[in-house]
Amino acid sequence: MLIALAHPLIQQGTRRKLRQRWSRQLLALLGIELHATGEPLQPGCMIVANHISWLDIFVVNALAPSAFVSKAEVRNWPLAGWLAEKNETVFLRRGSRGHAKIINAEIGTLLDAGGTVAIFPEGTTSDGSHVLHFHAALLQPAIESGHPVQPVAISYHTPDGARSRAPAYDGDISLGQCLAHIVAEPRLVARLHANTPLDTRDTRRRELAEAARVWIIQSIDDRERPDNERTNEVPVCG
Repeated sequence: MLIALAHPLIQQGTRRKLRQRWSRQLLALLGIELHATGEPLQPGCMIVANHISWLDIFVVNALAPSAFVSKAEVRNWPLAGWLAEKNETVFLRRGSRGHAKIINAEIGTLLDAGGTVAIFPEGTTSDGSHVLHFHAALLQPAIESGHPVQPVAISYHTPDGARSRAPAYDGDISLGQCLAHIVAEPRLVARLHANTPLDTRDTRRRELAEAARVWIIQSIDDRERPDNERTNEVPVCG
């Protein structure tokens, strides 16, 4: 109730800082250490990431508070829907071309204002061992508004570098089961590796989506290498 009353009084910049702080605190509470490599996440970019877990949102927000594109049904979820709405979430009603135009304009406005917008173009989650097909239409707002697309690879590992399936929120796994799997691990490492932003001028969305997908696949494969063969990673403090 206190959050509901105070939220309208908090400026947008402060909300984003709070979101970043809460995200880092949640990861720390769950025993997840965040390591970031590659390029810094750039304001005014559309982040394009692979999707493994509900944790992905907090991993991204811990580095760059972002507006996420979500399916419209989430708006009606108890509490989660309200929190999503109050945190710049853009709700997409699938299958409606008219609504897609409105959403594209809304995302373009956020990018024009220097905000960061994040999408998961797979449209669903995987177990992290592979990257699904990208829905190229989700990248259209960046092309229309002339803002770069920044590919981001997310993966989860045990302290010894082995890939962990514990955070995976796919198939028939419930949120409760996923959380139990995470808590059962004494420590996990979330790795986020970001590419240089891709220019969206004079490009087709399918080509752009495939370029981002190929880079993410290659980056995840690199993350699977032993620690002594990978680029040094920088832990992100809470």
